[in-house]
Amino acid sequence: MLRIYTSQNNHLALIEASTGLGEATPIVWFDLFNPAQDEARIVEQHLGIEIPTRDEMQEIELSDRLYQEDGAVFMTMTAATELDGDNPIKVPVTFILKGTTLVTVRHADPKPFHLYAARMQRLNGVSCESGELVMLGLLEAMIDRTADALERTGNEIDGISREVFRKTNSSATKKTRDLQSLIEQIGQKGDFLSVIRESLVSVGRLVAYHTALDGIGTRKAIKESRQRIKLIQRDAASLGDHALFLSNKINFLLDATLGLINLEQNQIIKIFSVAAVVFLPPTLVASIYGMNFDVMPELKFQFGYPMALFMMVLSAFLPFLYFKRRGWL
Repeated sequence: MLRIYTSQNNHLALIEASTGLGEATPIVWFDLFNPAQDEARIVEQHLGIEIPTRDEMQEIELSDRLYQEDGAVFMTMTAATELDGDNPIKVPVTFILKGTTLVTVRHADPKPFHLYAARMQRLNGVSCESGELVMLGLLEAMIDRTADALERTGNEIDGISREVFRKTNSSATKKTRDLQSLIEQIGQKGDFLSVIRESLVSVGRLVAYHTALDGIGTRKAIKESRQRIKLIQRDAASLGDHALFLSNKINFLLDATLGLINLEQNQIIKIFSVAAVVFLPPTLVASIYGMNFDVMPELKFQFGYPMALFMMVLSAFLPFLYFKRRGWL
């Protein structure tokens, strides 16, 4: 799909591909979403560049993601999509700047693209007279989207923390089963944060590379873009620190949950150990009086049998009373 935007009164306007490539109408933004070969060819012929393929966009080498070619600047970042759920997806998004025209190449549909395009087409939208400002606006929209996702994830992590440390249950087995489900939730949040952090690092690298290049456009546009770049860098850095904090909290919750599971298991093992110690003396008494010896005076004693029973009960009660006073039961 190819969407073409031009600038009308410093605001974006969507035009038809068949009528929008004339020299009289300057193109500000080509948006290629899962482009077909003919759609990519239209942009290539208009700008004199070569659109990278999906495999080329997925390369992780820095030289394959940030480079200049045919008078254009190619910048590929890792974007996070489907942030509303617990399973975000990492997708590469390429920004191509040539002159005052921006080309975005993507094979996924992040919400910031739709939200930004809709906002910029309004009359009261922010001015976007060049492709560079459109790119910065898209990055700001992605940053805002990431901030909302981190805020939601932080609230969910707080809920998990309350479940781990404040939930009481008399059934050890049920509590252990609940803690095991919490481990799965903690693992999902950890994966979620890793995707967010990778995306933020990618944004920082892209903006740093773009800052190192000479500005394009009027002095006013250059000044505005530099200010927005500083804000994007600061926001990406602060969100990265917040994501790192949440990751450390996730690791702490994971350790705490595993520790609680070990405590529950140790409690069960302690019950069996105490029971074995309590019944050991009665077993010893019963073993002694079960021996077949000729000389055993108690066997001829009239109250020998009740005495043996009493000794077994007493030998079991004394260890039980000792453990109770020590707080082991």
